[in-house]
Amino acid sequence: LLGVRAVVARSYERIHRSNLVGMGVLPLQFAEGQSVESLGLTGRESYRLRLPPGGLAPRAELSLEATPASGRPLVIPVRLRVESPVEMEYWKGGGLLPYVLERLLSGPQGS
Repeated sequence: LLGVRAVVARSYERIHRSNLVGMGVLPLQFAEGQSVESLGLTGRESYRLRLPPGGLAPRAELSLEATPASGRPLVIPVRLRVESPVEMEYWKGGGLLPYVLERLLSGPQGS
């Protein structure tokens, strides 16, 4: 998953969603009734996630901008599927392992 920052899907099984967060990848979900097919996406678009001014929060409604090589951007409503403040901290830390390592390394010294 080198370089993968986010994944967009119609739905997630709990364990797959949780694994993405644990790897530092944002799970995003299409709005009800929307899909790659219904939006006409090919995978050749460039994507930009619009973040709210206050930053990300669990289950936030976001806008994903998909821009084809020749055409106007399509703004797609998506829901952030980070479900809790703890998961948000894992993601902000780069994933579960980097988060835990940082906490261990920055803990009290000389104990």
